[in-house]
Amino acid sequence: MRTELHRQPTSPLNGVRNLGILAHVDAGKTTVTERILYLTGAVHKQGEVHDGTTVTDFDSQERDRGITIFAAAVSCSWDGHRINLIDTPGHVDFSDEVERSLRVLDGAIAVFDAVAGVEPQSESVWRQADRHGVPRIAFVNKLDRAGADLDTAVASIRDRLHTVPLVVQLPIGSENGFSGVVDLLRMRALVWADGGGTFEEGQVPEVLRDEAQRRRRLLEETVSELHPAALEEFCAQSSVSERTLRSALRDLTRTGEGVVVLCGSAYRNRGIEPLLEAVVSYLPSPLDVPPVRGALDGAVQERAADPAAPFAALVFKVSSTETGRLTFLRVYSGTIRKGDTVLDVGARRHERVGRILRVQAGRHGDVDTAVAGDIVAVIGLKAARTGATLCAPAAPLVLEPPTAADPVVSVAVEARRRTDTERLVTALARLVEEDPSLAVRTDPETGQTVLSGMGELHLEVAVEKIRRAHGLEIGVGRPQVAYRETVARGVSGLVYRHVKQDGGAGQFAHVVIDTEPLEATGDDGGDSGPDFVFRSTVVGGRVPQEYVRAVEAGCRDALAEGPLGGHPVTGLRVTLTDGATHSKDSSEMAFRTAGRFALREALRASAMVLLEPVAEVTVTVPDEAVGGVLGDLAARRGRVSGSAARAGTAVITATVPLAELFGYATRLRSRTQGRGTFTTRPTGHAPAPNQAAG
Repeated sequence: MRTELHRQPTSPLNGVRNLGILAHVDAGKTTVTERILYLTGAVHKQGEVHDGTTVTDFDSQERDRGITIFAAAVSCSWDGHRINLIDTPGHVDFSDEVERSLRVLDGAIAVFDAVAGVEPQSESVWRQADRHGVPRIAFVNKLDRAGADLDTAVASIRDRLHTVPLVVQLPIGSENGFSGVVDLLRMRALVWADGGGTFEEGQVPEVLRDEAQRRRRLLEETVSELHPAALEEFCAQSSVSERTLRSALRDLTRTGEGVVVLCGSAYRNRGIEPLLEAVVSYLPSPLDVPPVRGALDGAVQERAADPAAPFAALVFKVSSTETGRLTFLRVYSGTIRKGDTVLDVGARRHERVGRILRVQAGRHGDVDTAVAGDIVAVIGLKAARTGATLCAPAAPLVLEPPTAADPVVSVAVEARRRTDTERLVTALARLVEEDPSLAVRTDPETGQTVLSGMGELHLEVAVEKIRRAHGLEIGVGRPQVAYRETVARGVSGLVYRHVKQDGGAGQFAHVVIDTEPLEATGDDGGDSGPDFVFRSTVVGGRVPQEYVRAVEAGCRDALAEGPLGGHPVTGLRVTLTDGATHSKDSSEMAFRTAGRFALREALRASAMVLLEPVAEVTVTVPDEAVGGVLGDLAARRGRVSGSAARAGTAVITATVPLAELFGYATRLRSRTQGRGTFTTRPTGHAPAPNQAAG
């Protein structure tokens, strides 16, 4: 199955594909990755998730739980191209791993379950890829399952992801009888043997010929609506050639105007070869993406993917292993060699590269050099953190780091033996270094060490990692959620006068402020609007501009603790309406202090509301268990927003306070005899009942 498009690349960088596997949990990402590795010869034995023998799920917790927790990088070769592949987690608690991976990828394969279609986390990772501008192709997996339907899955892609699906295959057979696909571009049938792994190419079966022609025509029409060259050919000839279709599909994929959709069954080894062909044909190489942009002293610079350019790389993951501290890099420009000295720009520190490794998940192979477009790990860097930019010392540049989400759930942790306290502190510091979405702090009131993360499972995995890696016995308190406070009704004309005389230079600042709530601007029902807006309506120069900025800084200081319970304040607009200065005693410090205390007084005088984090919960249960599950959701203050029937099961969607979801997995299993499953997706904050303030 080779075409003229799959020749040996003319440039080494043309033959590189840096891509990730994205999907909802249990859609088959890891199995797709395993089949790609096996088919390309990177491994000689197929790994299975249920057996705990996969290459990418190499951590002991991943094998115990049967899910991907940590993003794992692997490399393989196909048809003269090198594919650097990152298998990402599908569980919402580990979405920060996906975020860091997407920051350094050029393309992605989005995997969808042919029965479930687009699921909540599928939608979340798709939006993450949208934000990073990462081109994608789609693979509808598990076509051999009962209830599998390609058209229904494609409709969910169109309706929920708001993209144009460009379906290039037609399944041969359905459910357990699924045996192959019709390639709609070449109008040829690909049929896999019972054991999978090899296929025969032949004529389209007679029974599918009319349907294949209809779908080919639909593909030509859809592509022509989006691509000028295809439209021109379609108008002239009433059809579009295979060559023009391929070129148009490549362009539409890379601009994000459409998504090529393929299908198969990874578990049965059906559909992987065409998927690899699509990766090579449609997803971009490092030369096809815009040059990376960085900043230096406020000036924006660009670095092209050129091995001869000055070296620049971004650290997207740090991991401690038995062989030492591994620092994962995406090299954007230049070349790095074993023994080179690089500059960590943010830390203003020079580091020496001891070894460069081509990573195969938990296994590594030494290489002497890495060039632009490579994803590698290095040993020898002592202090580089996730998000750090590494550069040639003579050509510094700061690349935009991956963003880290704010933790929403916290637990108190302590060593059971007092002699292990220092070891626990060291272990927590290493944990946060490896996973920036975790945070550790000491509660000033209780003196407890508090570990915060993205969800209950996230914290559970983190604590278990400390136990296994460091042999520590740890006590864990009940999880606590991150509350916020906001203004329901503000105040107008609050006057604050800051005057201080202590023998030296005095301090004088006079401010008048209004406070009011900010309306959320998100469309998802959450609080996705801005957290804080400050403006000034002072006229006549009564408060100089530099003092206005100082008042804003003081107000931001006051947002850290609200009057209800010391929680951060969000959703607030503050307007500076008037003020006064003193010719000698006014200063930026005085106005910053005035802004801080003025807003504190204003918040105490305002009507405040406590906000608690809420999540969208999607529960899949047998029909006979629906009543009990709905009652349980209502008891947890859940608001049901939708339900759908699907092949003997019901899918219920509800919005539930995050604090009420602790322990829900155990409760759901007991109500459904272990047959119920659920996923969550944070959707922001909502007003909490008064008793939640405690």
